[in-house]
Amino acid sequence: MTAEGAPAAIGDFDYVVIGAGSAGCVLANRLSFDPGHRVLLLEAGGPDSDPWIHIPVGYFKTMHNPRTDWCFMTEPNAGLGGRAINYPRGRTLGGSSSINGHIYMRGQARDYDHWRQLGNAGWGWDDVLPYFRKSQDQARGADAMHGAGGPLAVTDQRIRLPVLDVWAAAAAEVGIPRVTDFNRGDNHGVGYFQVNQRNGLRWSAARAFLDPVTYRSNLTVLTRAQALRIRFQGRRAVGLDFEHDGRVVGARARREVILASGAIGSPQLLQVSGVGPGDLVRRLGVESVHHLPGVGANLQDHLQLRLVYKLFGMPTLNEKLNSLWGKALVGMEFAFFRRGPMTMGASQMGCFARSDPARDTPNLEYHVQPLSTDRLGDPLHPFPAITASVCNLRPESRGTVQARDPDARKPPAIHPDYLAAEEDRRVAADSIRLTRRIVLETAAFRPYRPEEYKPGIDAQDEDALRRAAGQLGSTIFHPVGTCKMGNDENAVVDDRLRVHGLEGLRVVDASVMPSITSGNTNAPTYMIAEKASDMILADAKT
Repeated sequence: MTAEGAPAAIGDFDYVVIGAGSAGCVLANRLSFDPGHRVLLLEAGGPDSDPWIHIPVGYFKTMHNPRTDWCFMTEPNAGLGGRAINYPRGRTLGGSSSINGHIYMRGQARDYDHWRQLGNAGWGWDDVLPYFRKSQDQARGADAMHGAGGPLAVTDQRIRLPVLDVWAAAAAEVGIPRVTDFNRGDNHGVGYFQVNQRNGLRWSAARAFLDPVTYRSNLTVLTRAQALRIRFQGRRAVGLDFEHDGRVVGARARREVILASGAIGSPQLLQVSGVGPGDLVRRLGVESVHHLPGVGANLQDHLQLRLVYKLFGMPTLNEKLNSLWGKALVGMEFAFFRRGPMTMGASQMGCFARSDPARDTPNLEYHVQPLSTDRLGDPLHPFPAITASVCNLRPESRGTVQARDPDARKPPAIHPDYLAAEEDRRVAADSIRLTRRIVLETAAFRPYRPEEYKPGIDAQDEDALRRAAGQLGSTIFHPVGTCKMGNDENAVVDDRLRVHGLEGLRVVDASVMPSITSGNTNAPTYMIAEKASDMILADAKT
């Protein structure tokens, strides 16, 4: 792939950023601060004009909607009983931060210390904490762990329901302490999640980082601009071909091309541009630029098991939202006060626990909801119930993302390979057992006579619990790792996020994580982009 034969260029830029999601919006903001830098930000989706993007509960409307979601499907997964599952990824300004569950979660200090121990200098907890703080506008105010006055609003939720407090009391009974802050480096405990909202509305990457700087004359933002291939001269990235307004055009990059398309889009674009496993590139019929076997490998995700429990004598949102009058009250509460169920993120109550008491830190995360469905997007059940969605925070299973076609507009093959590892199957079974202890064996829940609706109490022995996990399991929307940072044979970028063996090319998004963080992955992605921005600007001076 060479610069010869490239389509007409729309101009020269210092930095061409591909993807206006959580990372891309941060990069656009920070790199364009210097008026001497010309920055181009490309987003394959449209503007974030859909009202459901900004209404917090609207993720039910924006996921699986082709206007705002790539609507990916995985390949059939043996660990899930041969099922293929939906794999939502944001396709609009703000990317997945415009359709996700809003939860602000950094993970654990050990996650980042592990990155550093793998040889990634500058990525330990003490190194990254200043970048978490830099982004933040923490509603509770600044302290040693939190920042205030940054672009990213982090607030307490505007909904409290008695059934959630019952869960917290039950968790405390089994030894999980109550906490008010999950983001101090040790998230062990139970409490309400904080969310990326402002005044009861979603505060996406686009709202936080992009909207305040669109006036800058040195920043160009193009929506409905689908990246097609990276252009190279030798081993240096010099620009990008992309489709915009129905025609193929190009952009030249004087300094760097920066991939910020996420754990699915970034490896796919590298592969169709000739960077990746040599055999895959040959199958695509693409001219090889650089053999890099790790591109698209190391896919990690948190598999959620959505366990549902019927309750008696305890109101949940199922009853309210199945009633026209109840829906009207919910709508009025939001319209007049910006409070109530319409301000809900994907989950309200969080809980971090150990599947085995011998573990030194929590390896399970619960997202507890005061409602239930058979599947996300389905009608709510006609009976009072809660959903206790539990995921293994440190899966050992590893999957792949592989381009099927040299045309980047065609979806890649996504193989999460959930539950392939024996340890993951063991943790899945143990997590169901722990959930039963919390709901079925505690004094807090006893007055409400809980009954297990899913997976069903008949699943008792180890094999039955493992089968139940495979039948229930679904993504919790945290794919990472497919362009991992490191120095081993499968690493794609170094610890400054430069693609190994090439020049003028970086990857800055969740795909660079060498191992998945112990919690939701959006806040760590903001941090990665904040740190990368400083590194990019520092390298420009050398």
